[in-house]
Amino acid sequence: MAADVRFALGLDLVLLVVANVPWQKVGSRPVTPAEHRLAMVRAAVAGVEGLAASDVEIRRGGPSYTADTLAELAAGDPAGQRFLILGADAAAGLPTWERAERLPALATLVLVDRPGLTCPPPPPGWEFERVEIPRLDVSSTDVRARLAAGRPIDGLVPPGVVACIRELGIYGGPR
Repeated sequence: MAADVRFALGLDLVLLVVANVPWQKVGSRPVTPAEHRLAMVRAAVAGVEGLAASDVEIRRGGPSYTADTLAELAAGDPAGQRFLILGADAAAGLPTWERAERLPALATLVLVDRPGLTCPPPPPGWEFERVEIPRLDVSSTDVRARLAAGRPIDGLVPPGVVACIRELGIYGGPR
C-alpha cells in the first residue's frame, strides 16, 4: 500500500510509523512489543526505495496519538507537506481518534481503496486524495494464527519479515 501511494502521488518518502502504545488496542487484545513491531517494519521496507520505518512514537513514549506525531513531524519540517495514509478499516474509525479534529490542519488524508472495499468519505474539513491498489487478502490476524499453528507464512509477508519473526521467536513461530 505504501509503495503504491508513494508512486501514485509522487511522494519523496513514506514513513511507516510504529505505535509505541496503540491506545485503541490496549486491553482488547495482546499487543506485540513496539521494538518487535519496529524490527518487522524495518525488515519489510529494507531495500524499498522511498519507504522508511519510523520510531518517532516509540521515542516519544506513552500512548501513540496521530495528532502528536503529525504535529512533531510538522515542527521538524514546517514547509513539508504531510499525508496520512489510511485503509478502509482505519478510515472508518477516524472520528474516534484522539483529537481527530486537529488532524485536517496537519495532513492531507489519503484514502486507499481496494476492489470491492472503498473507504468511507472523510469527515467534513479534510483535504483528501484517493488511491486504488490491488486487493491482497492477507491480514495480520491470519499471519499470527498461521504461525501459532506452525503453518508457513512464506509468500504472505516479505522474506525479511519472516526471518525477523523467526529470529525474535514471536507469534508462536519456531525460532
